[in-house]
Amino acid sequence: MEQTSKKQKVTSHAYTTLALIFIAYIICFIDRSAMNIALAYVGKDFGLSPAALGGVASAFFFSYSLMQVPGGWLVDRFGSKKMIVFSLAMWSLFTVLTGFAWSVASLLVIRVLFGIGEGGYPTASLKQIAEEFPTDAKSQATTVAISSNYVGSALAPVIIAPIIATLGWRNAFHIMGLIGLVYVLIYWLKERPLTTNVTKSASKKFNWKLVDKRIWSFFFIIFGLNTITKGLDTWMPTYLLTARHINLTGIAWLVPLPSIAAGLGAASAGFIMVRFFKDKERWLISATAALTMLFMYGMYSSRSLAAIIIFEVLAYLVKSISFATTFGYVAQIIGAKTYGSSVGVVNFGGQVAGFVAPLIIGAIVSATASYSMAFLFLVAAAGLALVSSLTVRK
Repeated sequence: MEQTSKKQKVTSHAYTTLALIFIAYIICFIDRSAMNIALAYVGKDFGLSPAALGGVASAFFFSYSLMQVPGGWLVDRFGSKKMIVFSLAMWSLFTVLTGFAWSVASLLVIRVLFGIGEGGYPTASLKQIAEEFPTDAKSQATTVAISSNYVGSALAPVIIAPIIATLGWRNAFHIMGLIGLVYVLIYWLKERPLTTNVTKSASKKFNWKLVDKRIWSFFFIIFGLNTITKGLDTWMPTYLLTARHINLTGIAWLVPLPSIAAGLGAASAGFIMVRFFKDKERWLISATAALTMLFMYGMYSSRSLAAIIIFEVLAYLVKSISFATTFGYVAQIIGAKTYGSSVGVVNFGGQVAGFVAPLIIGAIVSATASYSMAFLFLVAAAGLALVSSLTVRK
């Protein structure tokens, strides 16, 4: 029994790895969120319509989503650490290049390449956590790592908005890209050598038959939840600027509130899951998806800015619990042999949502000259997540 206890102990290196992945995720989401914050200014520079702006926002998610399944396979094939270094370097490079875009076409190409470069990071980071942490600690470590997404989203406007206001949107991308390139070196110095266990079967072509069938329920849960996240992340700054006439300074303090709530929700999801919903994880996912749907309807039906922000904060809080619990549950039930590929499939659902949500909302706003139907579309996305969660089988 004593030997088993030692095997389950979390090492100091595991905590260091979690911290490195947490910080890298923050940089990742600041880099990614920079385009959402700069969208109105990019549109002004290039003279783009709302629908065209939706295309710019979705260009990254088009290639990023397509990279999720092959990215998961590459992680199983070459190891998590190597893919993290590759992804960090590529997305930082293309963040710098975004600031050099000279036309709409060049901007679209750079954003597509940005998505390809970053595509392997989510699966690689979650697999490294699964490798470093014992079974009984995987879920909580996974949800803590996911909470960094919201920390990055919360910090983004605080960091990016002042840079845009003083130095312009192009310099914002240059600065963040250079920070990312420096961090690649820090990660490499802490995690070398980059050798990790790889899945032998991954040298063969990807085999869909090896994927647990429950993954498809998780796919649609994450698709529905991420439709809300990417839809609001992309369009709320523009909505506040154009429909509510709030300037950049106003956005800097207002936009982080939902992300702060989401970070708290995701960070607490592992504890809630283990402490109160052990062996009932799917019901936690369903309950929080239902609450997300309720609060999104509150956003749709509200007329005052204060009510919209309150409902948005509440929606982000419960949505993030549902989102993080889904990935924590996947970490519990999926074996190491196909973990990278399976997480890649689940994350593919989220990133497809990241691609289509900005496009659909942009089209809705262009067609109706109003954001009301866009909010209703997001209510339906929460409904999809709820229905999908009810199909998960033990």
